[in-house]
Amino acid sequence: MSFRNKVLGGAAGAMLLVGLTATTLAPVNDKFFEIMKAIEVYTNVYKEVNTYYVDEIEPNKLMRTGIEAMVESLDPYTNYISETDVETARLQQSGQYQGIGAEIEYIDSLPTILTLYKDQPADQAGLRTGDRLLQVDGRETAQYNREQLEEIMRGFPGTIMELTVDRPGEGTQQLQLTRGDVDIPNVPYYGMLEQNVGYVALTTFTQEAAKNVRDAVSELRAEHPDMTGVVLDLRGNGGGLLNEAVDIVNIFVPKGETIVTTKGKVRDWNRSYETKGNPLDTDIPVAVLINHRSASASEIVSGALQDLDRGVLIGQRSYGKGLVQNIMETGYGSRVKITTAKYYIPSQRCIQAIEYRDGKPYDIPDAQRAEFKTRGGRTVLDGGGVAPDIEVNVLGQHNVAQGLLEDYIVFDFVNEWVRDHPTIDSVADFHFQDWDKFEAFLNRADFNFTSQAEELLEDAAARAKEEGYDISAELASIQEKVDREQATAIASLKEEIIKIIEKEIAGRYYYQRGQVQMGLRNDQEVQEAIAVLNDGARYAELLSK
Repeated sequence: MSFRNKVLGGAAGAMLLVGLTATTLAPVNDKFFEIMKAIEVYTNVYKEVNTYYVDEIEPNKLMRTGIEAMVESLDPYTNYISETDVETARLQQSGQYQGIGAEIEYIDSLPTILTLYKDQPADQAGLRTGDRLLQVDGRETAQYNREQLEEIMRGFPGTIMELTVDRPGEGTQQLQLTRGDVDIPNVPYYGMLEQNVGYVALTTFTQEAAKNVRDAVSELRAEHPDMTGVVLDLRGNGGGLLNEAVDIVNIFVPKGETIVTTKGKVRDWNRSYETKGNPLDTDIPVAVLINHRSASASEIVSGALQDLDRGVLIGQRSYGKGLVQNIMETGYGSRVKITTAKYYIPSQRCIQAIEYRDGKPYDIPDAQRAEFKTRGGRTVLDGGGVAPDIEVNVLGQHNVAQGLLEDYIVFDFVNEWVRDHPTIDSVADFHFQDWDKFEAFLNRADFNFTSQAEELLEDAAARAKEEGYDISAELASIQEKVDREQATAIASLKEEIIKIIEKEIAGRYYYQRGQVQMGLRNDQEVQEAIAVLNDGARYAELLSK
């Protein structure tokens, strides 16, 4: 009996041990099993299709399609770059990638030159703002996303890129671009504004961005001892090097402050980045200008200064990119760029605005965003980008007016305007006086705005037609009224729209510096910053709410 009990006890103990082991390891084993099963199924499908499909297939193309579909289901920043899209594995590791010296934005699904930088390869090749890239070295650009396009456009200095572009009003153009070192000034302009306020424009977080900002502030302070505050302009700044962002914050906050932390699945890769140097000035009032195109490193700087109650943010909510990517080699000269972490600013909030579900963007509703506290106790929310302390809507809240910017209406108009104007006066003397041409441009059928009201009208017309009702006359009458209201809204914003047109035009002839200078001439956000920095009580109140 005793022996039997020991045997049962031993068996039960063994079963318990096995049970615990299985329970402990099951999730890992199950995942590896699922991975191996999926790879085997994928391989079998690949072989069967290759063997029996009625037409000949290209194995590499078929495999690439499968891989790209896999990574595209995650987020737009996770990309596969095949060996055909990089020059060699040696090039990948050499660190000699070159840009073209232009900012590219996808407009109507085609990569479009949004900004040209003076005397850089794109400018020297004869590219113009507004050019749409149709082909790069014979490859159709429509098949690439932004990340992939950047990869295939990089290369060794001196190598030639063949471009086919669609130039508005002139048709298809064939251009050759010689790659070279790109030297874009990250601080294109700094100077003094009204009422003893210093101003520094930072357009990108490239090497020595922090040094250049520090030098600019230091020079302004030395030349103007009575300087009452500093405006740091990060509008339209899409980011760059993380260490430069930390060092820029360090200009205004003490050594030893944790500015950003990256956290991901691989804990060994988690990092915290602190300020390491002595600050330049921890007391001078600071105003940071941001907008919807301020992203990544710009959001680290603006968000950290907000979390530490060290500066007032003015403008519009930032873009909301809080993701970190790393590049992994995948053999045969190919690689994959993977989102490996999210970054968190001093309050421990992540400003990532969009979740990705099956690769599709999903905005995080305000109600689902968690509350965090700044050092002084102000409430800030995670997700949704960085919200300004003072919101300034460039063209008010009107949907039609916002469409002028969001739908690139002003951009397209200026593309047309500059073709008829080879030169303009200096930035100080130029004034746009062709409002009638702009109105005529707006009235063309191809450039109609579709407001929410118009969308509802179109939906009502479609539904009525499905149900057999003819309400076309009534809807036409309503549409006429909507058109009149839209025209009235545009006319009421004439002065502000002209300022935006002037800024866009100045950038075409005098590049970044001209655009910044023109913007400062009549800049709502800058005027708001000057007012705040010269009102100590209001500045303190904003930082203590």
